[in-house]
Order: sequence, then structure tokens, then C-alpha cells
Amino acid sequence: MSSLDDNELYMGCKAYVEGVSTSYGYIPSEGAGIAFCVLFGLSMIVHIVQFCWKRTWWCSLFSIGCLVELLGWAGRTWAAKCPYNSTAFMLQISTLIIAPTFFTAAIYVLLGRYIQLFGRSSSILSPKLYLWIFCTCDVISLVIQAAGGGLASSESDEVNGNTAPGTNTMVAGIVFQLASITIFVFCAVDFLRRSIRLGYSQALLHDPLAYLLGAMVLSVVCIYIRSIYRTIELAQGWSGYLITHESYFVGLDGVMMVIAVGVFNIFHPGWLLPADHVFAKNQAGLESGVREEHQLHLRGEYTGHGQQ
Repeated sequence: MSSLDDNELYMGCKAYVEGVSTSYGYIPSEGAGIAFCVLFGLSMIVHIVQFCWKRTWWCSLFSIGCLVELLGWAGRTWAAKCPYNSTAFMLQISTLIIAPTFFTAAIYVLLGRYIQLFGRSSSILSPKLYLWIFCTCDVISLVIQAAGGGLASSESDEVNGNTAPGTNTMVAGIVFQLASITIFVFCAVDFLRRSIRLGYSQALLHDPLAYLLGAMVLSVVCIYIRSIYRTIELAQGWSGYLITHESYFVGLDGVMMVIAVGVFNIFHPGWLLPADHVFAKNQAGLESGVREEHQLHLRGEYTGHGQQ
């Protein structure tokens, strides 16, 4: 095939040509693309309504993540009609790698709110440190993955290009992200241990806060599963079994991310967390050392806020 034909094939919108493989190793499913566009679009709209209504502006991170996922799946829907289009390929691969970072950032903030609620002694790190440390790790991971993706993409355009260095760099970025999430999980477990020791087991396990905690755990598990899948997928290379079979991508990336963000539509922090002024009172109560009175006060304030 001539260079002119190549340009027409990869820059235009050509139907599948028998014997000419696509960058995906298959033709992306139009049905799956539309379905996930709808799911992430609906979740985004609901999150926007929820965080505007309850004025929990940090929850906009969920909406931004949904928007980025929506762009990625729009790219895959586009690729269903134009399977060779390089713009559609780069759109979906870049956005679907970035999107989970916004969900993890929101979870980092959420844990920070828990720490504010139960007091600084409930955590080894302050809420601000959680946000700075783990969001910085996510940014570093994205930079590494982006650098690897750019290198692999440039090499794939060459006749005898070697995509292995770029692919290995992308794997390193995902492994780094997986390691940071693992450390965060250990910190979250330490928070639970400290909180229970401080006497907050009732609030954590029986009050409405327990539903939000369960949502956070489910979301982290889904993100973790997705990260493991992407690590193995890229480690196998661009022609590996996982990356060339769309069902794995749909189930272990798309479905996992829908659950990870959709669970917070049902158990939204704006509904289940106490108001900001309650956080301030709780913090003051802990600093004064009035532990038992503070716990009773917390339950009273919390119940009142939940009825708004």
C-alpha cells in the first residue's frame, strides 16, 4: 500500500479492509461505545446536579472524570465506523487512561473529609497531605504513561519501528499508579483502625456514613481491578491476547469505571456527609478533649443534616 493510501486509510474514514489489521486488533463495537457514552453521560449529568444542589464542589471531580470517559468512548464509537482512523485511536487511548485519575482524586478528598470528621488523630497523614501526595503520584503516573504512549505511537508509524520501549514505559506508569493506590489503601485501612480505636465504630459501621464508606471501598476495588488489567494488557504488548479482545476491555475497564463512579450517584457524599460547619465543630471538640460529649454532638448534628 502506498504512502498516499496509508494517509487516506488512517486519516480518513474507511471501512474495514480484509487483510489489513486495525490498531485495536479488532473493529470496536458500536453498541458498546454508544452504551458507555450513555452511561457516563447520565452519570456526569446526575453528578453535576448533585454537587450543585448540595454545594459539594469537590465532587465535580466525578463529573470531569465522566466527561473524559465519555470522550474516550465517543472515540471508540467513531472507530466502529472508521476503524483505521488514527485520531479516533489516539483520542480513546489517551482519555481512557487519564479518566480514572479524577475518580481517585475525588476518593482522596473523600477520605480527607472523613479525617476532618473524626479528627487528626484518626490518620497518620493530614487531609491536605493525602491530596498532595497521592494526586502528585497520579500526575507522575500520567506523565510516564503519556511519554510511553507517544514513543510507542511514533515507533508504530515506522516500517521497522520498535514499540517495546514505549510500551514498557507505559507499563511502568501504570505499575507506579497501582503502587500508589496500594499505599493509599493501606493508609485508609490505618484510618479505619484508628477511628474504631477512638470509638467511632458506630458511625462507621451503622450510621449512613457506613453506606458512603462501602461505596468508597467498592469504587477503589473497581479501580484496582482495572489497573491490574491494564498492567497485564500492556505487558503483553500491542498484539497480546487481552488488548486484541474487546470483551476484556469492556468488562475490566468500561464496566469497572461505570461502577466506580456510578456508585457515588447512589451514595453521594453531599447527601451522606455532614455539612462543613459540622466538620469545624467536630475538630474543635476533639482539640478540647471532650471525647464522649463530642461523639453525642456528632450524632445529633449528623442526623439533623441528613434530614435536610
